[in-house]
This record gives sequence, C-alpha cells and structure tokens, in this order.
Amino acid sequence: MLRIIHQLTEAKTELQRICARTHDDQIVHKEATVREILHGVKRQGDQALIQYTADFDQVTLVPEELKVSGAELDAAYQQVSKSLLDAIRLAARNIQAFHRQRLPKSWVQFEDHGIVLGKRYTPVDRAGIYIPGGRAAYPSTVLMNGIPARVAGVSRIIMVTPPSDGKSINPAVLVAAQEAGITEIYRVGGAQAIAALAYGTETVPAVDVITGPGNIYVTLAKKLVFGMVGIDSLAGPSEVLVIADHTANPAHVAADLLAQAEHDPMAAAILITTNAPLAELVATEVGRQLAGHPRQTLTEKSIANYGLAIVVESLEQAADLSNEFAPEHLQLEIAEPWNLLDSIRHAGAIFMGHSTPEAIGDYLAGPNHTLPTSGAARYASPLSTETFMKHSSLIQYSPRALQDAAAAIDLLTETEGLPSHGESVRRRLQP
Repeated sequence: MLRIIHQLTEAKTELQRICARTHDDQIVHKEATVREILHGVKRQGDQALIQYTADFDQVTLVPEELKVSGAELDAAYQQVSKSLLDAIRLAARNIQAFHRQRLPKSWVQFEDHGIVLGKRYTPVDRAGIYIPGGRAAYPSTVLMNGIPARVAGVSRIIMVTPPSDGKSINPAVLVAAQEAGITEIYRVGGAQAIAALAYGTETVPAVDVITGPGNIYVTLAKKLVFGMVGIDSLAGPSEVLVIADHTANPAHVAADLLAQAEHDPMAAAILITTNAPLAELVATEVGRQLAGHPRQTLTEKSIANYGLAIVVESLEQAADLSNEFAPEHLQLEIAEPWNLLDSIRHAGAIFMGHSTPEAIGDYLAGPNHTLPTSGAARYASPLSTETFMKHSSLIQYSPRALQDAAAAIDLLTETEGLPSHGESVRRRLQP
C-alpha cells in the first residue's frame, strides 16, 4: 500500500531517506570487487573480458566473438517487425531534431585594441556507450546515447552490451544502434566492459567519454575510471515525483507512479498533492493496478520501501519539497502547470500537464531520458551533445593590447612570486 503522510516534518525526513537510498554500507564491499575487475582487465585485456563474461554472464566467448559482426547487424533488420522499425526511426528522428537544437556553437569576439577572445567547441574522438542487456532490451537507451554523440560529431561511437544466452544480442538493440550511427558493438557487459572502454584491450578500443546506465557495479566502475575518461553521470535507481491537484485523474497518477516503480526494487515513486481525497484514491488505485502486474513482486517492493504520497497545503509548498528532493522526473499534473514552473529549480526533466506522462520522454519526445538521479539534479543536467564535446578558449592580443595589460600582469606575477610569467610579457615589449 502507498503510504500517505500529512505532516511536513515527517515528509521531509522521508524524502531525505529516499534520496539517500543508494548510500549503504554494502557499496564499500562492492567497490573493492569492482577495483579487482578493473585491474584484471587493465592487466590481461581480452583474456580478462572473456573470463569475467563466463563467470558473470555464463557465456563462453573467444576473442574473435567479442565484436558483433556485420552479418549479425544485417540479420537484425530481418528479425524486427516493420512497425517496430518504424517506431525506432520515429524516435530517432525526434531525438536527433531536439539535440541539433542544442548543439553548442563556437564563437569569436573582437574587442578594442586588437583583443580577440572566443570559444572553440570540438567533439571527443571516441565515445563509449554502455547499454544494459542480458534478458532485457533497451533500444530507446541506445538511441538516447548514440544520437547525441553522432550529432556532436564524434567519429567513433563504440557500444558495449552484455550477451544473453547463446551469445546473442537483442535484434531491436542492434537495429537501434545502426539507426543511431554507432560504429562498433562489442558483446561484453558489467564493470569489465567499463574497464575495456577506459583502458582498451587487444579488441576493444579505449574511448574518451563513457555514457549509459547500468547496475551498481557498472556505476561504481564509471566512478573509479573517471579522470582517465569522462563520464555522463553516476546514475542511480529511477525516480518520479508527481505534483497533483484536484484536477488530476487518480488512475493516471497511479499508473505514472507504477511506471517508475516497475524499473527496480529501489526505484522511487512519490506523489505530492494539495488534495487529500486524491491521495487516498491514488493509494487505492495503486493497489488495484498492482494486482496481476507482470512485475508485481519487484514493483511492490519499490512501492513499499520508496513509494510515498504527501498531502500539503499549497502548490508552492509542493514545489519547495520537490526542490529539496530534486527528482529525476517531475510531473506537474495540475490545472496550470506553467504557472508553477518558475517555482521549480531542480529537476532532470519536467512533464507539463495531464496529457504528458513520463513515458513520452522515455521513448519518443526527443529530450534525453538519461537524467540525474538521487538529488544530482541540484547541479547536473540531462545527457546531451555537450556530454560528447569540450571547448577550448581562444585568446589573441595585439602588441598594443599587451602593452596596456603589462603593468597589471607584472603586479599580479610579483604578488604570486612567479617572475618568469612577468618576464615573458616584458621581453615582448622591449625594442
């Protein structure tokens, strides 16, 4: 049953507990395991990948089977229906159109006395994309990671994903990878796949940036290789926070909460409402929709541990609580969602109004579904083309501009005790 809270102090305590749900003592033990895997791949390359794949995925490979062949990629198109292919291509078009709007542009500014300043944006050379696999298939995640990299101009986009029984990879995933412009695919998953992308092996090339979600071992591996490579984020279990008023449909709200709860036993599903009867109706509806749910046991654990309905006095109070939690997904199921938007400071993605379920963002709308979790929306943003790019500062001074700046530079270099810095300016000003 979905718990209902009416006290503000209790609500804040529960939101803090849920936000911190990924910080437990078991992480330390798992991190030691991940370090061992990373070191194994760094030392032994392909041999370690094959051994870990056998140990963790129960799939036996030889080095030549790590890379997915062109024949497998061609065959994947014959294994998906035309309607699914059309859906993948529609999603790809929308995602590409959105991310092209956000492509950073280099710029140069000409100032007085021959000073030129600017920024020059360039893509990384190689991007690595991790896609969860095994028994599950996530073609939408392939599109959400691969297309922004392609739009950014990355020349080599390398995907890793664990194989399922019989060494196969879901054909929908392979089709999505080709539609996204991914250039190479390797059948390896887990922390060992992150190690391969970070260090490189005889078969898998090292990359500059690693993106994509995974389990706790994948997340810890990304954390530990950060610095050697860039990463998108340390994604935790999924979460949704719904702000609803008396105009919301309780059956719709319940379905939205369950749409996140079904992801993982640690997923969070939270309702904040100004209408106490709505909270009761949603709680009842959650129980009704859970009956016979295909992922009932998993989803019930999520709702029991990290599901919540909070009754507040005003929408402004709801916005304050939401900002403290900084949700990955925020749904404004209220009569006038745009009127509340200025009060929302922290959220990964915001879904406006009764006809905009979070699922539309997961699959088709265009904005990225790889979002900051566990409060990271306070300082982080969704995955985008910028994730696969970096910028260089551009600076040019004329002789006159250098002369004008010389005295201030000399004083600052003297203050910091770096005489050669000042000398590098003075020598340029001598006849």
